[in-house]
Amino acid sequence: MVAAAFMFNIAANAQSLPRPVRNVEVQNLDGQKARLPMWGQKNLLIFYVDPEVPKQNHDFITYLEETGRVQGPNIYGFGIVNLKDAVYPNSVVRSIADARTKKNGATILCDPDHWISSAWRLGDCNNCFVIMLVNKKGELVYMHKGEMSEAEQKKFIAAAEPLR
Repeated sequence: MVAAAFMFNIAANAQSLPRPVRNVEVQNLDGQKARLPMWGQKNLLIFYVDPEVPKQNHDFITYLEETGRVQGPNIYGFGIVNLKDAVYPNSVVRSIADARTKKNGATILCDPDHWISSAWRLGDCNNCFVIMLVNKKGELVYMHKGEMSEAEQKKFIAAAEPLR
């Protein structure tokens, strides 16, 4: 019973927001060490994606891109590929991500070993498209894993708009 209570407290603590997080070292698409861009300079919109479910929130992301709903001079968006949970070879995933960056100019980084999810206590992100907001102070102020309901989409927009 004590162990169950301890595990519940860990899970609850992992989800409490806002909470401070740190700029974690990840990799660029070439496998070289990289830090999260614009850390402390801009509010960050981060898409942490398992390559098996890249379109999990496709319609919502398309809506955000087309409307510019959460774009602004104080927010910087980028993607991080969760390579550890990928069933595809990392070289294939990196190659696909590299082609996308050449096509649309997006910044895409790689997390080869759950560095982000562990350091930020995100829990299991396998088969999830995770959307996060980190403010300039280095606080994780919003996080959602998986498919977003309409209510969750509204919650995200409400959290993102003041950061623009």
